[in-house]
Amino acid sequence: MKTWIGIGLFIVLGMLAAFMTGFRPHFTESLPIDDEQAGLKDRIVIKFSHIVAENTPKGLAAAHFARLVKDLSNDRVEIQVFPNGMLYTGDTEFAALQSGAIQMIAPSFSNMSVVDPAWLAMDLPFAFVDQQAVNAALQGEVGQRLYGTLDAHKVIGSAFWANGFKQMTSSVQPLQVPDDFRNQTFRIQPSRMLVSQFQALGASTVKIPFNETYGILKDGAADGQENTISNIATKRLYQVQNYMTVSNHGYLGYVVLFNKKLWEDLSPDVQRILQQALEETTAWLSQETAAMHEKQLRELEGIDGFSIHKLTEEERQQWIRKLEPLYDQYEQIIGSELMSEIGRPK
Repeated sequence: MKTWIGIGLFIVLGMLAAFMTGFRPHFTESLPIDDEQAGLKDRIVIKFSHIVAENTPKGLAAAHFARLVKDLSNDRVEIQVFPNGMLYTGDTEFAALQSGAIQMIAPSFSNMSVVDPAWLAMDLPFAFVDQQAVNAALQGEVGQRLYGTLDAHKVIGSAFWANGFKQMTSSVQPLQVPDDFRNQTFRIQPSRMLVSQFQALGASTVKIPFNETYGILKDGAADGQENTISNIATKRLYQVQNYMTVSNHGYLGYVVLFNKKLWEDLSPDVQRILQQALEETTAWLSQETAAMHEKQLRELEGIDGFSIHKLTEEERQQWIRKLEPLYDQYEQIIGSELMSEIGRPK
């Protein structure tokens, strides 16, 4: 009996020694590695959520930025773009950015006015005469003051992207003089300034997310809206509106934001790559937007049943006189220093 126990013990010890010195069962051998997955654990993924179509200025800029980052980082940094409100709406994306659920957004200035009232300055009617004036303001003291409002919100501002000037549309009648707005309802972004703007024109407002604008215009829940030519064209708002006025009364732009913790955790070289890609994208977008609006305006002019009126200088001055009291109304809310940087309409 002792002999059999000894033999068994010898066998067990022998197998254990073999295992420890290199023998392994076949199923524990290393699996082959897919070359495409090499280095995947080192890749930095940044989720970029926005609410407009891919063929709008912001949508095109987001895609352009993602390609630049991929190339500049040798595929080390991946910008995953989620357009058309796939992840979050304009009302929820900022909170998602703060929480880290997404790492990058580009909200409109109007949406940012909910975060801090200083951003209402960018909704002042007729505040800027052209894109050059907008660029000068955002690259100067106005832009720095707006960036400064972000410090307390766990986000960092990195760039200003252009969409362009807004135009008015209506399904009821042409909008040539202020009295033409009376008793109509207009869809707006969530900005107190825009509420006051339409009130001054004798109209009412309804705050509706951008992606729902077509539906409420089609259903008659709103008579009109204000938007850039690119948004009117790409969202086919001309199908549910009869009249457009080229008014250039307000400006639609975006601020590119990163989650602050993400940004601070990035290495300096990755930060430089992102900054370089943003600078190149911003310059590219400025040219792309101007060309796009010119082309799309010509296309809109050729649509049957969609009438386009361009404000005369006399009509423009009527609009300015009607809306200028908003500057006094909002000076204390926005801040007198920021208001003085912007000045009064001419």
